[in-house]
This record gives sequence, C-alpha cells and structure tokens, in this order.
Amino acid sequence: VQLQASGGGLVSPGGSLRLSCVASGGTFTDYIVAWFRQTPGKEREFVLGISRDGLATIYPDLLKGPFTISRDNHKNTVYLQMNRLKPEDTAVYYCAAGQSTTNYAYWGQGTQVTVSS
Repeated sequence: VQLQASGGGLVSPGGSLRLSCVASGGTFTDYIVAWFRQTPGKEREFVLGISRDGLATIYPDLLKGPFTISRDNHKNTVYLQMNRLKPEDTAVYYCAAGQSTTNYAYWGQGTQVTVSS
C-alpha cells in the first residue's frame, strides 16, 4: 500500500492544522493507521493511531492531548486534527500503516509542520 501525507505548513502557536493521509494500492481496511512525528536529532515519536474500522483511537499513553485522529474508509484517508498547536509540535509528520500496532510496514513521505509566531 502507498501512503501520501499532506496538509502540513506554518501555523501560529494556538492554531490548528489538519493532516491527511491518502492510501492507494491495497485494501485500506486491512490496516491500522497511525501518525508519527520526528524532529532532527530525536527519535521518531508515535502520535496517534486508529483501528481498521475507525472506532478506536490508539493513544501513546494515558493522557489525551489536543490532537484527534479519524478515518474515512470510503476515501481511503486518515486525518490528524491538531488543535492548540505549540512550537514543540514542530516536526515532520508521517503516516504509517500496518496489520498490528507493533509493525507499521508502510510509510508515507512526511509533511512538515512548523509552529512559530
């Protein structure tokens, strides 16, 4: 499956962005999809994931932040809605798909998000 991430850009602190990840070339509902992010010199960080049917969100820890994830299986698309953005949210955001939460085998190319005044 091929993944195409888009929607990144420059936003002011406190602003919002919605990222999109469009899949092609496979059966979209076979896959769990997740968003990760990475900044130079740091390890890649899991942001949020979503189940095949879109009914369950996978969180990185017990704390729920201001981001939400959703998917439209008719459009083969997963969205990451990012609200109340902070400068520390600046990163390249990647979407990934896999058949388990421990093995994301397919990755998109990344989209840059910059939060700055």
